[in-house]
Amino acid sequence: MIGFIGIGLMGSRMAGRLLDAGNDLVIYNRTQSKMQPLIEKGAKGASSPKEVGSQADIVFTMLADPKAVDAVAYGEQGLLAGMKPGSLWIDSSTISPTQSVQLAKRADEKKIRFLDAPVAGSTGPAEKGELLFFVGGDAADLEEVHPLLNVMGKAVHHKGANGAGTAMKLVNNLMLGQSVAAFAEAVAFGERLGLDKEGVIQSLFAGPTAAPILHFKENKMLKEDFENADFKVNSIYKDMELASEEAYGHGFALPLSNLVKAFYGLCQQQGKGDYDFATIYDLLKKH
Repeated sequence: MIGFIGIGLMGSRMAGRLLDAGNDLVIYNRTQSKMQPLIEKGAKGASSPKEVGSQADIVFTMLADPKAVDAVAYGEQGLLAGMKPGSLWIDSSTISPTQSVQLAKRADEKKIRFLDAPVAGSTGPAEKGELLFFVGGDAADLEEVHPLLNVMGKAVHHKGANGAGTAMKLVNNLMLGQSVAAFAEAVAFGERLGLDKEGVIQSLFAGPTAAPILHFKENKMLKEDFENADFKVNSIYKDMELASEEAYGHGFALPLSNLVKAFYGLCQQQGKGDYDFATIYDLLKKH
């Protein structure tokens, strides 16, 4: 039995891939109604993280933020209270490397194995099984769960010991936040110079400067359709804040990232925290 905790935008699609591949699945989500579509497809619903842990030999968690991970992991009804010795916990949430190492230590105290395995990719790749996993932890544990990761993703990068997977995810999302902001500013600048927006985007993609990820934001910027989020402003802000905090702990400055993060913060202040983070284009266009 496989467990999956966190049936949100990403988790619902990842769990759906596992279910469609024929795996027996027990799931939990704080908002119980979000579990219903998967239950109707054959998943078993649980009333607590502990109940998931007591039934599954392998458990995935895909949660919104560090506080949500701690809330699921600890306490009388927490995941660690239910998991059996020798079972394997894979956390795909985006948290800090420091927290991942702490979770691994707490799991080890209970003879539970732990991998941090956050993903690169949004809802579209999650639905198609095209995510990229960054993994920290024991190579033998990764080998055991590799077939399941292959169901949900197109590639798996083992980065080292516990915490290395989450470290790579912060590096990835730091660049992601900056790349989309730079793209948005370039497009908005082109328009201010009197150029056609679609023509600007096409020319940028024809040259060497536009990263592949920006193709996923092309239609959102063309249509200015940001309310239907693939990846929310709140999420990119949280990830860049985690990177900033981790950098501070290592005595490393992130001047460009902190500036870009502030612009996503302005998007939040405008009430657009739940919009797609490409909405930074709308902010930059008007200033």
